[in-house]
Amino acid sequence: MDYWVAGFLVLTAGIILRSRLWFRLRKWKTRDGEEEEQEKETKKAMIPKGSLGWPVIGETLAFIACGYSSRPVTFMDKRKSLYGNVFKTNIIGTPIIISTDAEVNKVVLQNHGNTFVPAYPKSITELLGENSILSINGPHQKRLHTLIGAFFRSPHLKERITRDIEASVGLTLASWSHLPVVHVQDETKKMTFEILVKLLMSISRGEDLDILKLEFEEFIKGLICIPIKFPGTRLYKSLKAKERLIKIVKKVVKERQMATTDTVRKTSPANDAVDVLLRDVSDGGSSDTPSQPLDFVSGKIVEMMIPGEETMPTAMTLAVKFLSDNPVALAKLVEENMEFKRRKLESGEEYNWSDYMSLSFTHNVINETLRMANIINGVWRKALKDVEIKGYLIPKGWCVLASFISVHMDEDIYENPYQFDPWRWDRINGSVNSNVCFTPFGGGQRLCPGLELSKLEISIFLHQLVTRYSWRAEEDKIVSFPTVKMKRRLPIRVAPVERTSHIPVEDH
Repeated sequence: MDYWVAGFLVLTAGIILRSRLWFRLRKWKTRDGEEEEQEKETKKAMIPKGSLGWPVIGETLAFIACGYSSRPVTFMDKRKSLYGNVFKTNIIGTPIIISTDAEVNKVVLQNHGNTFVPAYPKSITELLGENSILSINGPHQKRLHTLIGAFFRSPHLKERITRDIEASVGLTLASWSHLPVVHVQDETKKMTFEILVKLLMSISRGEDLDILKLEFEEFIKGLICIPIKFPGTRLYKSLKAKERLIKIVKKVVKERQMATTDTVRKTSPANDAVDVLLRDVSDGGSSDTPSQPLDFVSGKIVEMMIPGEETMPTAMTLAVKFLSDNPVALAKLVEENMEFKRRKLESGEEYNWSDYMSLSFTHNVINETLRMANIINGVWRKALKDVEIKGYLIPKGWCVLASFISVHMDEDIYENPYQFDPWRWDRINGSVNSNVCFTPFGGGQRLCPGLELSKLEISIFLHQLVTRYSWRAEEDKIVSFPTVKMKRRLPIRVAPVERTSHIPVEDH
C-alpha cells in the first residue's frame, strides 16, 4: 500500500513539475515572441519615413521633372520638410533611402567596403563589368586608388603636366578667337579629353586621338540607358564601341610593354597611368589581376577616362557661365590673375603647380562653381547589413543615396545658397571646406585621387582666359538631368585683348 501511495505522490509531483515547466516554457516563448515582435516594431519605427509613390515608377517622374527645373534640389527639399533629413522613396524602379544630412552622408562614404558597397544602374554594371574600378572593393580597390593618387601627386608629374595643360589650353583658346561663336561645353570637352588621354597614355593631338575620342563618345552614351543588349539598342552599340576602344588602348599598352624592360620600368619615374599599372602588374602587386595583364591594364585605362569626361568640361563651362552673370566677381578674378601674371613677367620665372594653387580668389571661384554646379550630385551605395546612423535604420539590401546637392544648397550651411558668391569661402575660413559639408569630389576611400589635378586644370584655364581674352555670353540655362549641362552648350563670342593693368568690368 505504501508503494502505491509513494508512486502516486511521485507521479503527482512529476505532473505538477511538468506542468510548471510547460507553463514557464510557454511564458518564455511568449516573451521571446513579444520581444521579437517588439524588435521588429522598433526597427520598423527606425526606418526613415517617406512614400514609395506609384507602383513600379515610384516618384521617378517628379524626380526627373525637378532635374529639368532651375532648382533640382526641390525634390529633396519637399520630402525633407515632410519626413525629415533622411527619407525613403522609389526612383528609377528602385526603393531607396535618400540622405540630405551631411553627417549621415559622411558615415555612408567612410564605411565603404565594410558596410556599404557601390550600387549603380544596371546599364553601368553591364557596360563596365563586375570588376570595374567603380565596383571593386577591399584591398584591390584601395591599392589601385593609392597607386593612381600617388602618381597624380608626384613631383615629376606636377612639373610636366603643368606645361602640358598650359600648352593645350593656350592652343584651344587661340582657336576660339577665330570662331564667330564658341560653344564652351563642346570645346572644353575636346580640350580636357586631350589632356586626360595624354595623362593616361601619353597620346598627343593627331589621328589616333580623334579616333579614340569618337569611340569613347559612342561608348559612354550607354552609361545611362535601358539595359537591353539586343542589336540596335543603345547598350549594344556602346558595348561594341567599348570593344573597339579596348582594342585601340591595348595596342598602346602592348607597345609600351614591349618597348620598356622591367628594370627600366622600376628605376625610371612613371610618365603616365599605363606605366603605373604595368609596373604594378610586373611587380605582382595586383593579386586579383587576371591572367591577361594587357586586358586588365587596358580596361582600367578606359574606365579612368570616364570621370574626367564630364567633370572638368562641365566645371569650366559653368565657371564661364557664373562669371558672365557676375561682373564683380569677374573683375576681381581678372585683378588677381593680372597681378600674378605681372609678377611672373618681372621675375622671368616659369609658372608652376604651386603658383596656380596659391591663387586664393581663383580657388574661391572654383569652389563656388563646384558647390553650385553639383556635377556629381550624390553617390549610390547598398547596405550589406542593417545599419543605424543617427537614429535612422538602413535595412540590409536597401540602397542609400547620399545627396551632395542637398548639403551644398542647404540654407542652414550656406547663406543664400543659390547666389554665386566666391567671397563666402573667405568668410567661412575653410570651416565648411571639408569632407562633411563640401563633397564635390566624393569622400572616404573613393575620394577622387585627381582632385588637385582637376583644380590645377581649371585654374590654368581661367588664368589664360581672363588675362588674354574677353567674351560675351549668350543667354543659356543649366539642365541637371540626366547629367549637369547647359541647354544651348553656352554660346559665347571671344576676342583677344592686351592687358597690362586692371580692366574695367564692362569689357566683359
